[in-house]
Amino acid sequence: MKSLYQFFICLYPFIAKLIAPYNIKAAEWIKGRLTVWEGLTQFANASTQPIIWMHCSSLGEFEQGLPVAEQLKSTFIHYRLLITFFSPSGYLVRKNHPIANFVCYLPMDGAKNAALFLQLVQPKLAIFIKYEFWLYYLQGLKKRDIPTILVSGIFREEQVFFKWYGNFYRNMLTCFSQLLVQDDHSRDLLSKIGLATATMVSGDTRFDRVISIAQQPDSFALITQFCQNERIIVAGSTWSEDDKALHHLALTHREIKFIVAPHNIDQSRLNECLTYYPNAMLYSKYERDFIENKPFKNVQTLIIDNMGMLSKLYQFAEIAFIGGGFSEDGIHNTLEAAVYGVPVVFGPVYEKYLEAVELINIGGAFSALDVIELEQIINQLLNDAAMRIHCGSLAQKYIQQKAGATQKVIDYIQENRLLTNE
Repeated sequence: MKSLYQFFICLYPFIAKLIAPYNIKAAEWIKGRLTVWEGLTQFANASTQPIIWMHCSSLGEFEQGLPVAEQLKSTFIHYRLLITFFSPSGYLVRKNHPIANFVCYLPMDGAKNAALFLQLVQPKLAIFIKYEFWLYYLQGLKKRDIPTILVSGIFREEQVFFKWYGNFYRNMLTCFSQLLVQDDHSRDLLSKIGLATATMVSGDTRFDRVISIAQQPDSFALITQFCQNERIIVAGSTWSEDDKALHHLALTHREIKFIVAPHNIDQSRLNECLTYYPNAMLYSKYERDFIENKPFKNVQTLIIDNMGMLSKLYQFAEIAFIGGGFSEDGIHNTLEAAVYGVPVVFGPVYEKYLEAVELINIGGAFSALDVIELEQIINQLLNDAAMRIHCGSLAQKYIQQKAGATQKVIDYIQENRLLTNE
């Protein structure tokens, strides 16, 4: 198994270079790593203040880790914060975020890279968000006795850790000082493989994050102008299959306005959205016309062609549709919508997302097996105001009851003196 892992970490960069001329993400992945060592060296040598290292796979994990990062910065003021990403979709959006003293890509795992990285950075604490298990980094941290914690981890039976052949990956988990997991089920699974004492249920910090976002709403004058007190459905993080599923609904409900934020905003996907939705316009064009005081046509659908707005757009919705459920990958973030007291609807691929399962169980969310059922659910919510408001209220209450994971993480760090202000 170790040889397969080594093969993977050698093959991945090779494939990325091979497809970079034809794939924007691969090109960014390669480009971003060209100067990573120079940047890390400058950062590490810029100050004698100790460093906290937080690693996030992508944008979603960054948002999940952000409440912890904010608390760490305010509690341990003499430490610098380094945030690393694996994916361009996280790095490109958050590379200039003010919470971090430095943001960069994580050099590809390997004995040489991990040793050089840890020698440069010498973190006092390493935090991995949700997942991302890199052998040589984890072994290097353990060898150097650097406290290493997993925050908001989530585990399922089908993962390799719990297979008869998963010993190699189970050994990676033993490198963590503590596994702070989202739920009892994850703790029980880890207990069965001998990690009971290294596991603690702390909850999911995403709940704290979405509550924080909702408490600081932007005015969004442009979006308000578009909505004009009309009925709004916000479709977030959609894939082609999701837009196809919503196509007929949008055509038959001209009295409803749609705000659609595709998961990918490359030109081909934006063009696709413009064809699926009636009277659609890109947000960037709508913004230009607004600034230039041009008269608007009868715009029914606004296609969001930027990253970073979606989480606050749900405040305008009567109903939220979460993309990914009609694709193989599964749904995206339901919590960003639920926090605003909005009923949430998505496709059939959601089972591995605990919050989606729980939202359905309490009546705050609905899953549609196909296009016909999707339209039935949304029509029912549109036509029954009491039901819609009740379901939204249940969803919002669920979010509020799940708050507090961030403080549990900070309490663990303080109680075990992983960091000090001395």
